[in-house]
Amino acid sequence: MTTNAVTPQDYDRVRELHGQGLSRNEIARQLGRSGRTISRIAAELGLSFERAGATAAATEAKKADGAARRAQLQLDALEASQKLLGQMFAPATVYNFGGKENTYEEMRHPEPPFRDKQSIAAAIAALTSTALRLAEYDKATGSEEEKGMLLELRDQLRAARDASRGQQ
Repeated sequence: MTTNAVTPQDYDRVRELHGQGLSRNEIARQLGRSGRTISRIAAELGLSFERAGATAAATEAKKADGAARRAQLQLDALEASQKLLGQMFAPATVYNFGGKENTYEEMRHPEPPFRDKQSIAAAIAALTSTALRLAEYDKATGSEEEKGMLLELRDQLRAARDASRGQQ
């Protein structure tokens, strides 16, 4: 029976390749050894293939990236909501295509018509709802300033809604 004895050169190569960051399976492939043999040699050398530290750091980085993206989405949604809120009571051009001659008619009004205000309000509600859900998701790490801004925007939206209802 022939055995492929582990040599001092094998120990040196395992130490070298481990230092290069190669995985246990890649070292085994390069040395023509089993993964079990490489694990045993590494254990004897005090080396580990455990990647818990690297995995944890990568996971934290991914979480931080996700939080930054959610924060940007939240800000974008709030900015869009504020822009729409400004349009709610701004002068508006109302137009229409139609008729037998397919003519174009337009008229300037001091504010958008009620139906347009309803559409604007629905869009604002959707955007702020998204921003609030994002804030709730991250509230454990979010600041009180962000929460205050959302509550202030909510109050402004309610006031705009109440004012548009009063004009019906």
